[in-house]
Amino acid sequence: MSNIVAIVGRPNVGKSTLFNRLTESRQAIVDESSGVTRDRHYGLVDWNGRQFTLIDTGGYIKGSDDIFEDEIRKQVIIAIEEADLIIFVVDVTLGITDLDQQVANVLRRANKKILLVSNKVDNTSRIPDSSVFYGLGISDEIYNVSSVSGSGTGELLDEVVNNLEEKPEENDDDLLRLAIVGRPNVGKSSLLNGLIGVDRNIVTNIAGTTRDAISTRYTAYGFDMKLIDTAGLRKKVKVNEDLEFYSVMRTIRAIENSDVCLLMIEATEGIMTQDMNIFSLILKNKKGLVVLVNKWDLIDKETNTAKEFEAAIRQRMSPFTDVPIIFTSVTNKQRIFKALEEVVKVYENRVKKIPTSKLNEVMLDIITRNPPPAVKGKYIKIKFVSQLPTHTPTFAFYCNLPQYIKEPYKRFLENKLRENFDFTGVPIQLFMRKK
Repeated sequence: MSNIVAIVGRPNVGKSTLFNRLTESRQAIVDESSGVTRDRHYGLVDWNGRQFTLIDTGGYIKGSDDIFEDEIRKQVIIAIEEADLIIFVVDVTLGITDLDQQVANVLRRANKKILLVSNKVDNTSRIPDSSVFYGLGISDEIYNVSSVSGSGTGELLDEVVNNLEEKPEENDDDLLRLAIVGRPNVGKSSLLNGLIGVDRNIVTNIAGTTRDAISTRYTAYGFDMKLIDTAGLRKKVKVNEDLEFYSVMRTIRAIENSDVCLLMIEATEGIMTQDMNIFSLILKNKKGLVVLVNKWDLIDKETNTAKEFEAAIRQRMSPFTDVPIIFTSVTNKQRIFKALEEVVKVYENRVKKIPTSKLNEVMLDIITRNPPPAVKGKYIKIKFVSQLPTHTPTFAFYCNLPQYIKEPYKRFLENKLRENFDFTGVPIQLFMRKK
């Protein structure tokens, strides 16, 4: 397991900018308003052959009545507990503030190695101003950096890796990557917290609480996987803040980088247009899919309520109806692990490879009994089938006249592949090629 380094400090001192600079990414949202970073955000840093995990945290605030600020404070404390080393960021342009002193008080009790970083040292004339931070009594050395330009970050990284223990590196290239997606306030973060048993992400009853895509390591059912809780996707007309626009982009990126998506739908509202937009995005990216109908405990049920609700979902998702649908109450933890079992099955279906001999034995027999319709008096003969070496199930059908095979017959072939080889929850691609 890699070492963990946490960036902490009061709001708006440039923690997220420093995070992006050190990870050489734009993973953390940066905005001029304070309180933008709410959840802990994780990234990987590789410096001189040494790797460590870097955590970006929300600004620490004490004594506030704001619900987000209270939750941010809890998240910062959790990050401090997780970390092997802490980077304490202060703002050279403002000097020591009461909030800086409060953060310092918390860090003293943590009994962790602390690197004090004076940020926004954009020119050499500001270096003497950093000496005021010795008054915090946190560190005997101050690292002057400019997160925006990158000045001083090399020396900071040298000191970070010098203070970290050698640990075996993690290779998560083969991990099942599960993106938890859906409209705002359907219970995505609550699901993640329920699965792992701790408040890993901030949860409130305010839509849009989660802004970044948060990754959490999770081991279950013999799989070592990554759970990704994402910001809720809203209709484009409602995305009128720069901040929310970036959140939507990160959700899209989370879908693109996932293996399986868990699409959460709110039972009290049914499947809505925006749910279908997310569904279409998942299909476009050829990701595995499990549908989770949350807040099922709030529905007045009769004998066939679940069957009728499921039929309505499948009708909206047609023609891709071969999808697991689980009814759950995340707050009551009903069937949340059943959903995870289905995710594992869908992942196995997505990486499944069918032997060419078996594929031809089954599919050519079906094609012989149900050949493609002739076009303009020309008969189409499919002679060979193979699965292509791609990340998603993709099949090539070799025939004499591939241009004459129409969509209805392609759907027939897809349905037969699903019937005989079980690709539940996984989009299938078919290509007709000239033999």
